[in-house]
Amino acid sequence: MSQTTKNEYIQRINKALDYIERNMDKSFTLDELAAVANFSKFHFNRIFCAMVGETPFGFINRVRIERAATLLLSPGFETVTDVAFKVGFTDQSVFSRYFKNHFQLSPTQYRAQKKHNSNIGQMDSNHGKIITEPTGYFCSRTQTFKWKNTMELNKSIEIKDLPKLNLAYIRHTGPYQGNENLFEGLWNRLFAWAGPRNLIGGPDFKSLIIYHDDPNITDENKLRMSVCITVPEGTKTDGEVGNMELEAARYVIARFDVDATQFGQAWQWLYGQWFPQSGYQPDDKPCFEMYPEEPKDGRFIVDICVPVKPL
Repeated sequence: MSQTTKNEYIQRINKALDYIERNMDKSFTLDELAAVANFSKFHFNRIFCAMVGETPFGFINRVRIERAATLLLSPGFETVTDVAFKVGFTDQSVFSRYFKNHFQLSPTQYRAQKKHNSNIGQMDSNHGKIITEPTGYFCSRTQTFKWKNTMELNKSIEIKDLPKLNLAYIRHTGPYQGNENLFEGLWNRLFAWAGPRNLIGGPDFKSLIIYHDDPNITDENKLRMSVCITVPEGTKTDGEVGNMELEAARYVIARFDVDATQFGQAWQWLYGQWFPQSGYQPDDKPCFEMYPEEPKDGRFIVDICVPVKPL
């Protein structure tokens, strides 16, 4: 398969993956997914399996179950039935069977075990330490709510409504944590595509990385992430470069100054320390990192953006 043909296949399969992710609470048919990818329904299943490593419905069920695992630990979903419906299962017994096959625990057992382990870990980490909670205040200059805290890597936190973002992206599936060469290669390919099309720069230009899966749940060989730049609405993409839209939403935006080894620490602090004191919970939408400045001397200024809703 030539590189041009391979990139065309990648783009079409990514369209199907994006469609699935946007409609996770709905049912799908093979004809429907094949049409989205613009492949014959007679060959789509085989092509998808060869490109993704799973059948379409194997992929759908796995992503649904893994998203359910995340929601089970969120205080916004009190019953297993709530979670099952949210991820597209209309029968709780079917959901429970798939969940147990995947995690070797029932949904109720999984929730209880993870929360128990989390509480023990929190007590261990807090032993002998003075706990400093983030404190909130209203900033009259920006008309937003912000937080003060003593986390050294964190420079600011605010709640902000972000507009709809139109994005061009290149996606990677597989391990990525701590792999600077991987990220550099993905960015180089995306900018090499965008540069000749005059899509780089401008007052509203943003670069970001979307993480589609929870690395604490999904096997690292199946983790998906997309390096993205904002582009004008209607921009045509080709080859391995796809396009997608992030809907307007309310986010917590936490700015950190980190080196390449500290991204995980920043994410962990946001979820483990800030969220429990904030009055918010993560919303069920993609989270991402946004880069307002170029890296310098091995350090990165990064805005970690997580969609939120009231607790």
